[in-house]
Amino acid sequence: MGVGDLLAAMKSLVINGIEATEVAVEVDLQNGLPNFAIVGLPSAAVKEAGERVRSALKNSGYDFPNRRLTVNLAPADIKKEGTQFDLAIALGILIASEQLPAPGEDQSPFLAAELSLDGSLRPVPGILPMALQLAEHHPGATLIVAEANQAEAALIQEIDSRCAPHLSSICEYFKEDTPLPPVQPLPPEETQAGLYDFSEVKGQATAKKALLVAASGMHNMLMIGPPGSGKTMLARRLATILPEMSREESLETTRIYSVAGLLNQHRSLIGERPFRAPHRNASAASIIGGGRTPRPGEISLAHNGVLFMDEIPEFDRDVLESLRQPLEDKTVTIARAAATYSYPANFVLIASMNPCPCGFFGSDVQCRCTPLQISRYLNRLSGPLLDRMDLQVEVPRIAYEQLNSDRPAESTALLKEKVLIAREFQLKRFGMGRVRFNSQMQRHDLKRYCQLDEKGEQLLRKAFQARKMSARAHDRVLKLARTIADLERSDTIQMPHMAEALQYRSLDKKYWQPSG
Repeated sequence: MGVGDLLAAMKSLVINGIEATEVAVEVDLQNGLPNFAIVGLPSAAVKEAGERVRSALKNSGYDFPNRRLTVNLAPADIKKEGTQFDLAIALGILIASEQLPAPGEDQSPFLAAELSLDGSLRPVPGILPMALQLAEHHPGATLIVAEANQAEAALIQEIDSRCAPHLSSICEYFKEDTPLPPVQPLPPEETQAGLYDFSEVKGQATAKKALLVAASGMHNMLMIGPPGSGKTMLARRLATILPEMSREESLETTRIYSVAGLLNQHRSLIGERPFRAPHRNASAASIIGGGRTPRPGEISLAHNGVLFMDEIPEFDRDVLESLRQPLEDKTVTIARAAATYSYPANFVLIASMNPCPCGFFGSDVQCRCTPLQISRYLNRLSGPLLDRMDLQVEVPRIAYEQLNSDRPAESTALLKEKVLIAREFQLKRFGMGRVRFNSQMQRHDLKRYCQLDEKGEQLLRKAFQARKMSARAHDRVLKLARTIADLERSDTIQMPHMAEALQYRSLDKKYWQPSG
């Protein structure tokens, strides 16, 4: 090879949103003053790879070339984030300096691991999206990861994933074709089934029925009531009556957790519906997603599950208003100067709040708040966001007799059976297309699937005019009535179904003034 020739090219991947993009790690070694440069839009963490690689090579018994060294990460117009290029850079340097033989182009593996200073391999986030990318475009390709990432890589069987504890193990693999051990999957994680059961909730029949409707059609819900009435207890049990996750849903959710770095060697697959309950002091970046290094937020971590926002008026106003677009589009897009990241956000929003700052307005306990304080507190929840809450339910204080009653309540198993029946109706109606749930129906779907009888039409017209409902509220009432009819195993929406749906939209007029 002459001076200036490309001496080595390894293969790795970079994460963009929840998708992976292939990256060629090109290493050029030339005579000249010693210098180490990494080009191709590298982040600070990628630039620091030079010092990690230098120490890892020396501590593994190899020489770091004292020459002019250039590493190009191609394509050069994609921002490179993360530490997964360390291993590819180290092996590229060894091949370029002829300390290792170059593998054939068809035999060159994809590499994704961070190097510690002693040469051992550390895990990196995003292995599952990388494996899915290779399975789709390069079936049978070899992916080498750290041992701590092996359970995650083992989820995708269409590629040949291998793991190694140390850089020297991979060097032996390149020298003598010493096989690396295949990745090993983890045993199924124990579920928390039975930990939260609806039979433990005393009273609150209306709130339970509303949660049943929310789970059946993926409708958002707001609970209003005094402290200690059971709002949090009810919300925590919603995920338990949602249908079991399919393989596709599990991989989709796990991919998000992988990118967020929330998987480890003891947890490789998200098998249960997520339940996320962020604190009210959380920032917009942690809820919506983004940050200096973009990562999925809580609304994406709740994908295919439940997002619970307790005391929702206490959240920052900017955070609440940022929820409006994801609630409609079921996805969130984070725009940056160098790139745009998109994360899925198809979740059920369950929110709770007190009716006033002290919590007892409208109950049988004396309220200490002034009308101005109550108005300011309630108006922290804007009209557009309130309009997106399909169900608005009052959760009153529990009477002593209800709390100590031995009367059996509906269990999670029984409620789950009802949800499955409603989901079967929706599956027959929509199939496996763009729309899966009643809450996702568009205008043309409403005309086709939400036909009302004469009495139901009259009731909706009167409510629309009397309450001065918006077009969005009108459509959401129709979707709600469709779900209630599905729970009753009815092919048509009848007047009682419409009446119940309107009942779930009545609290905004009880607590919020029309001007609010």
